Amino acid sequence: MTARSTTLTPLIVVCLAATWFVWGSTYLAIKFALDGFPPFFMMGTRFLVAGLVLAAWMRWRGAPWPSRRQWAHALLIGALLLGGGMGATAYAELTVSSGLVVAFIAVSPLMIAALNSLYGSHPSRLEWAGIGVGLVGTVLLTQGSGFAGAPLGLAAIAFACATWCVGSVLSQRQFPLAPGAMGFASEMIAGALVLLLMSWLAGEQPNWQLATIPAQAWWAWVYLVVAGSLIAFNAYMVLLEKASSGLASSYTYVNPVIAMLLGVWLANEVVAPLEWAAVGIILSGVVLLLIARKA
Repeated sequence: MTARSTTLTPLIVVCLAATWFVWGSTYLAIKFALDGFPPFFMMGTRFLVAGLVLAAWMRWRGAPWPSRRQWAHALLIGALLLGGGMGATAYAELTVSSGLVVAFIAVSPLMIAALNSLYGSHPSRLEWAGIGVGLVGTVLLTQGSGFAGAPLGLAAIAFACATWCVGSVLSQRQFPLAPGAMGFASEMIAGALVLLLMSWLAGEQPNWQLATIPAQAWWAWVYLVVAGSLIAFNAYMVLLEKASSGLASSYTYVNPVIAMLLGVWLANEVVAPLEWAAVGIILSGVVLLLIARKA
């Protein structure tokens, strides 16, 4: 297994910026894209295009195709991270605001830490404190009005968190992808096929027509392909490979603030005072987590 960096190298800083700020904006882009695309089809085509572009680029640079075993790993991790994680997230955004969806995802570090404990990698006390603070904020967030009227959306985002965390840990511990960006490309392609299968099983195809999709939805889809998939998703996979799991998952604390501010500003989403307070508590968790990381 590749050694994790013990310092904030320029590469890790750039990848953190991508997962914190670019990813924070993609949840609103998902909301806009859902105005014209059904959720699983939108996510599937997004990752399929991004994966094929990245794979073609890597092949042009001489990278070999993944082996059969690496493709099998890509299928498993892609099904968890993209099929379950991103597919269920898009489904949740049909009934829950983008800011509240990403705020709930802050429970992910606790789940990742618990799963890593099964492999003998135990967080420090300060890391547990940061994770615990984030969990308290998440529990408080679910008591707000934004989730009260959307139990199916809450269930979907809880499922998304669970599958995302399992996929993140397994990609680090047991099922490595092909080296470098080709591994990320194979995961996106395999995950996209799972999402398109989910789209077919959900009967999404008969419910929409390309001619009726508004321009805003198309631009949001393009943004998701370029910024969300080719940039931020690959940055996250680099963090999983080179940084600690706690630092790699720190985006879950910053994304809620970015997503909620953008949702209020650009999509007129309403956030109650209780929900703002919950996000404040969640954000304080990242401070403890980063202090523990520096120590």
